[in-house]
Amino acid sequence: MAEVKVKVQPPDADPVEIENRIIELCHQFPHGITDQVIQNEMPHIEAQQRAVAINRLLSMGQLDLLRSNTGLLYRIKDSQNAGGIKLKIHENIAQLILLYFLIGIWSRDIRYKSNLPLTEINKILKNLESKKLIKAVKSVAASKKKVYMLYNLQPDRSVTGGAWYSDQDFESEFVEVLNQQCFKFLQSKAETARESKQNPMIQRNSSFASSHEVWKYICELGISKVELSMEDIETILNTLIYDGKVEMTIIAAKEGTVGSVDGHMKLYRAVSPIIPPTGLVRAPCGLCPVFDDCHEGGEISPSNCIYMTEWLEF
Repeated sequence: MAEVKVKVQPPDADPVEIENRIIELCHQFPHGITDQVIQNEMPHIEAQQRAVAINRLLSMGQLDLLRSNTGLLYRIKDSQNAGGIKLKIHENIAQLILLYFLIGIWSRDIRYKSNLPLTEINKILKNLESKKLIKAVKSVAASKKKVYMLYNLQPDRSVTGGAWYSDQDFESEFVEVLNQQCFKFLQSKAETARESKQNPMIQRNSSFASSHEVWKYICELGISKVELSMEDIETILNTLIYDGKVEMTIIAAKEGTVGSVDGHMKLYRAVSPIIPPTGLVRAPCGLCPVFDDCHEGGEISPSNCIYMTEWLEF
């Protein structure tokens, strides 16, 4: 049974202290600071806490939000200094976009939360888009739904779908290929362990592979046009676990060990089902993508189906 590690989150920092520290940084850099500067100075502060603090300072009129060649800048508000390009929008709109800066916010939600007329909201959003301060992103949850977020940020995976989606379409074939290749790698690892002719415990331990090893194997194959993370590969491995083809265990690992997270490492190995599925369950027709076009005498028919032939030989 896989062990579960509960990650204890650090306590929330005082919002007033965060705001004061941001004001201090703005005084140190009068020409403006980026979100990266704030993150470097306060690495223990969560992104959501930073966004709330910045939004509050903007709404109170203590900061100006500017745009430069390097992205968005936060600068201490100075009535004597009118240089730069200032962002002049309703404080409610600024608050909403900043609070939802990773997952984006729907225009209808902006309307409900700000109580502004839809025509005014659309005008503000178009103005901000033209200045490349915000951008509209399509969500995989609803193809006709656009969410708005800060221009220089990458949308969250819950919006784009991550590596498994292309233009809001789920890449089922790509996922299946990754599924097969990951299982093939673990099978070869298990086969090598069996051929070693060592004692059963050593064979079992040798058949395990870390998610980093599987990730490296997939990357070396070059079958993906997009950059895959270890988290993506672990998602594929989890589907193999649900199918009963793979099992996972978690072991302790030294800090800094490749593939370890918080002193732990996930290991996977291919397993054989205790009870083999019946022949009827293996029939290819249930998962055939061209099932509706298959009929006797047609271009696709049971008589010339290679998958049906393989199933009957099995």
